[in-house]
Amino acid sequence: MSTGPQKYPGASTSSWWQSKWGGDLMEVNVLVLHTTEGIGLTDYDGGSMAPNLTAVADIPNKRLRWYQHFDIDRSSRALQNLAGGVETNTLNVVQVELEGTCDYGHRAKWGSKVAGQDYIYWGDPPDWALQDLADFVRWLHANHNVPLSGPSEWLTYGPDSRRPGVTPASYGASPARMTFSEWNGFHGICGHEHVPENDHGDPGSLPFAKLIALAKGTQPSEEDDMPSAADVWKADVIPATAPPYNNSDFDKNKTWQASYALYSAVLTGRKNAVKLDALAAQIGAQAATIDKLVDAIGSGGGLSAAEIKSAAEAGAQAALDRLGDALSKEA
Repeated sequence: MSTGPQKYPGASTSSWWQSKWGGDLMEVNVLVLHTTEGIGLTDYDGGSMAPNLTAVADIPNKRLRWYQHFDIDRSSRALQNLAGGVETNTLNVVQVELEGTCDYGHRAKWGSKVAGQDYIYWGDPPDWALQDLADFVRWLHANHNVPLSGPSEWLTYGPDSRRPGVTPASYGASPARMTFSEWNGFHGICGHEHVPENDHGDPGSLPFAKLIALAKGTQPSEEDDMPSAADVWKADVIPATAPPYNNSDFDKNKTWQASYALYSAVLTGRKNAVKLDALAAQIGAQAATIDKLVDAIGSGGGLSAAEIKSAAEAGAQAALDRLGDALSKEA
């Protein structure tokens, strides 16, 4: 059974795939968001992998252009569904593909294309795009009772301190992925990255709290606007150390994430400590040699050139021995 309006107002049906692929009738209570990872409207392999709707960015006019492929209460085809386990596409789910990317590597440029000018990076979308998406979310809530809530973790499709050592963090068996039982009991809004039996990590670090605040018609709280500790830790904004204290990649990578900057500072500090130990060893050896020479001369011992040379060599060797010991400790 399906109730409520089945077409999103203003959406084009020029790419309608329901006539070809049908789909199960449902009463939706879940919205799953995806990113297309491309620019422009795709045909989803003849509709075989199509969602219910696609939102295409009209950047010059600062709006999303909506294309509908299936009715709201009709199952679409953008999720993987394995044999056994749980249902995905047919579990009362309406799906939206957001044209653009969630890939952190494309947050600024994508080949020759520029984010915000040629495409949207949905990890940090422009306000007008998030507002347009929020308008759809509000309409879906008002007409189909999809709750304005969802998971708290939207991991980055890239490095993320919440899943250290795995990049992209939102891909695969991430801590954000629901279990079968969580998925079966879920009502609300989530991403492809949250759905079991799937490994895709889109839409990445979509600013979900801000989206929900906009859908509710409220201003995001200051806490929502403030970056989290995880966001600060992964922000690639700290000026990199210039050569000779950096590698030859400086011209291509002039900013660092906080985690790498801290690592670099610790490493540099250790190297400097070794150098200071070596310098102290050299100074100590030289001072000992000088003291010996002064004592010998002061006592009227009348040192020969050979004896002075021998003493200097002994001091130099002592300095080299201390330097070797210090370098072995660094290794």
